[in-house]
Amino acid sequence: MKPVNKNACKEAAALLNYLYETAGKKIITGQHTQTIPCEEITYIREQTGGAEPKLRGFELLSYSPNINYEDASEACLTEVYENRDTLKVAMDWAKATDGIVTFSFHWFSPLGGRDKSFYAEHTDFDASRVLEEGSAERKAFYHDMDVIAEELKKFKEENIPILWRPFHESDGTWFWWGAKGAVVAMELYKLMFDYYVNEKQLDNLLWVWNCPLKEAYPGDEYVDVISMDVYLEKYEDTDYSEQYGRLKEATGGNKVMALAEVGIMPDINILEKSRIPWAYYMTWSKEWIIGEEHNKLNRLKEMYASNYSVKL
Repeated sequence: MKPVNKNACKEAAALLNYLYETAGKKIITGQHTQTIPCEEITYIREQTGGAEPKLRGFELLSYSPNINYEDASEACLTEVYENRDTLKVAMDWAKATDGIVTFSFHWFSPLGGRDKSFYAEHTDFDASRVLEEGSAERKAFYHDMDVIAEELKKFKEENIPILWRPFHESDGTWFWWGAKGAVVAMELYKLMFDYYVNEKQLDNLLWVWNCPLKEAYPGDEYVDVISMDVYLEKYEDTDYSEQYGRLKEATGGNKVMALAEVGIMPDINILEKSRIPWAYYMTWSKEWIIGEEHNKLNRLKEMYASNYSVKL
């Protein structure tokens, strides 16, 4: 399968082929991080006898151009300060290993807002107005895209492919990009795709769509990887087969699929039997993986000991 960007670099094309080759035969282990120490990786290494996830997620929230430092809670400021310069960590890690890099972007609203303004409750930024030519919202949206493009360009210059997952969880209304509905978020995604592919030539990006709603699917011509985020209400051992079926039905199932965020990692023993073709999963950061509040230690060890999982 070729990337949807016809000018995608050979490294991006090779990564996409790798995802297709892996899905249904194994699953790539993944872990989100958002601080310089990447303490989640240290925990996994310590608990599994030295194993590390093949895929590592990095957060871009502190790279948002419009952070309101004057009206931010201590929790917000801590999150921003801890996240600063994580892309340097991502760059060094990618250059030193054959690991896979994915980026999440909790984008502080391009205009207005206070505290953690990636949440809709903290901003009056109207995503639907981005779709209006000449609006202040549209201008701010493109301004922020320019800033982030410069960061992504650094990875292009090093021939490092990125699994790029903008406007995640757009089926929910908790983020500003989903507050006006998933269809609006889809249009924002398409604007970004056209700008980053055709104007910025960010040919190292693989485009990851993150929404399980049929009416909001951008179309196969815009998507390399289809994904969803799943946070179960209570612990269960699962291969997420139900979610796979729902995502496939909503999108047509013509693209490789992934669990872009999970609170509870899939059970590797169940998955090896069912062969549900998730290419990868990524467990969320901090307490979602460190300790046993969400993921049992025996399940973590089984994941990284299994021949069905791909480690670094």
